[in-house]
Amino acid sequence: MRSLFRSPPRPGTGVYSRGLFTLGQCVPFAIALLVVGIELSPAHFLYTGPLLTATPALAAVTMGPKGTLSAAAVALAVSVTTATYNHAWGGQQVYTNLLALFLVSLASVTTSSAVRTRREGELNQVRRIAAAAQEVLLRPVPARLGPVRAASLYLAAERGAQIGGDLYEAVQTRYGVRMIVGDVRGKGLPAVRSAAAVLGAFREAVHYEDELGEVMNHCVAALRRECAVPGAVDQETRLEGFVTAIVVQVPDRPVVEVVNRGHPPPLVLRQGKVQPLMPTSLLPPLGLEDFIIGSPGTAESYPFAPGDRLLLHTDGVIEARDRDNAFFALPEAMEAVHARTPQEFLEQLHQGLIRHTQGYLADDVAMLLVDRLDEEVGEHVGAAAAAQHCRAGDQQAEAVESRGHTP
Repeated sequence: MRSLFRSPPRPGTGVYSRGLFTLGQCVPFAIALLVVGIELSPAHFLYTGPLLTATPALAAVTMGPKGTLSAAAVALAVSVTTATYNHAWGGQQVYTNLLALFLVSLASVTTSSAVRTRREGELNQVRRIAAAAQEVLLRPVPARLGPVRAASLYLAAERGAQIGGDLYEAVQTRYGVRMIVGDVRGKGLPAVRSAAAVLGAFREAVHYEDELGEVMNHCVAALRRECAVPGAVDQETRLEGFVTAIVVQVPDRPVVEVVNRGHPPPLVLRQGKVQPLMPTSLLPPLGLEDFIIGSPGTAESYPFAPGDRLLLHTDGVIEARDRDNAFFALPEAMEAVHARTPQEFLEQLHQGLIRHTQGYLADDVAMLLVDRLDEEVGEHVGAAAAAQHCRAGDQQAEAVESRGHTP
C-alpha cells in the first residue's frame, strides 16, 4: 500500500539501481559499436576478436535468453561485416573468432535459460506459498448474506511474492450484514500479523457491539496490542505503521452505514451512475489515533435501496497505472460493466483492470461487492433455500428408514 503517510525513500535509490541495470544491458552493444569503429578506422590492425566473443557472456548477466541471442547476433553481424570490409576472409584468425563466438554464445544462452527457469520456479513456489497463506487469512465471502448478494476478489501484486496486507470480511449478524475492507502499510509477515489482528477483532466484535464505531474501536485496540508484542513488528512499523480500514453495515432498512478510517470511499452504483460515499469528517487510519481531535467518529448513513450495488476496494485498484502512467478509472469502469451477479461484475472489473495495466499490478488488489436485493427476491431466495433444506431432510429420513428395514 502506498500513502502519503509512508516514509519517503532515499533520494535516487530506485532510479540509481535502475540506471545501473540499464547501463549493464547496454554494455554488450556498446562493445559491438566500439569494434565497428575500430575495424572501419585506420586502427583496424588491432585484434578485436576477444571483445566480440565476450558480448554474449556479458549479455547473459543482465538479459534473458532472447537478449543474449540478440547480442550474439549483433556480434556475428559485426564480425562478418568487418571481415568483408577488411578482406580478411581466408585467414585462420577469422574462422577462429567465429568458432569462439559460436561456442560462447551457445554456453551463454544455455546458462541464461537455466538461470531464468530456476528463478521462475523458485518465485512460483514462493507465490504459491504466499497465496495459500493469504487464503487462510481471507475466507471466501458467501454468495448470499441476508438482504444482499456478495462476492469478493483478491489479486496479488506481480512485482514480488511477499504476502500483502489487504484484508476483507463480510459477516451476517443480528444487526445486519457487517463488512470490513482494509489495507495494512507494508508487506511480509508484519503486515500479515497486523491484518490478522484487525480481522480477528472484527469477526468477534461484530456479533455483540451495537454501534459500528465500537467495532472499529475493537480493531484499533487489537492493532495496538499486536504492535506492543515484542518482536512482532520492526521498529519502523511500530513508529509509522498504520491500517486504512472501512467498516460497513447493511441493515434491513434501505440504508448503508459506514465508518471510514483513512480508506478510499466506497462506491455505489445506482441506475447506471456511480456515487462515492464521501465521509463528512476525515479520520486518520488505525494506528494514528494521535491525529484525531475529539471523538473517534460515529457511523454515517447513506441511501442503499434495492437494486443498488456497493463496492468496497483497496487503493491498489484506483492506483493501478497503464504505460502512460494514467490511473485506472474505477467509476467509469463500473458504469461500463453490465453483469447480473456480483461475481460476474467483479470478473469483468478484473478483466478491465488487467487490460489497463497490461497484466502488471504494482500493488495488491482487494474488492468486495454487495447487491441490495428486492424484498420479493429475498423472500423467494429464502423460500427456495428452505424448500431445499426440507427436501434434504426428507431424503435423509427416507435413507434412515430404508436402512432400518434392511434385513
